[in-house]
Formats: sequence, structure tokens, C-alpha cells
Amino acid sequence: MKKKTKTYTISAVAELFDVHPQTLRLYEREGLLKPSRSEGNTRLYTDADLERLEVILSLARELGVNLAGVEIILNMGEK
Repeated sequence: MKKKTKTYTISAVAELFDVHPQTLRLYEREGLLKPSRSEGNTRLYTDADLERLEVILSLARELGVNLAGVEIILNMGEK
């Protein structure tokens, strides 16, 4: 039996991190976040997505890095 991964909706994530859902959609458009989709096409965020979002937000909020910079830093981290 496949273990069900816990997922979060965009509204739950927005509330959890105190960001607007539009911000999350922007991060997705920019390729910073890649939530999966449900059959009804609802965005589903995993714990891994939330960890990534935490990094994005700390870079942006605390260090003032713009989204292009965030993308570069994330890509370097993945290599």
C-alpha cells in the first residue's frame, strides 16, 4: 500500500506562511515552486514544497534577494 503524502492547499500554505495566494502563484509562474495538482487541478503542496518556500521567503524577506536572485541561489543549491 502506497503511503499517502500529506499535501496542503494554496490557502493553507498562504495562511501558514502569512503570504498572499497570489504570491504563491507568482513563485510557481517564476518556476521557484512546482506544486503537484489534484485531479480537480487544485495545487497541492508537499512538505518538500514548504521547505523550499521557507528558503524562498527567508531569502526574499530577511536578505532582500529578488526573485531572479532567489532562483539562482536555489539552482546552485540543487547542483
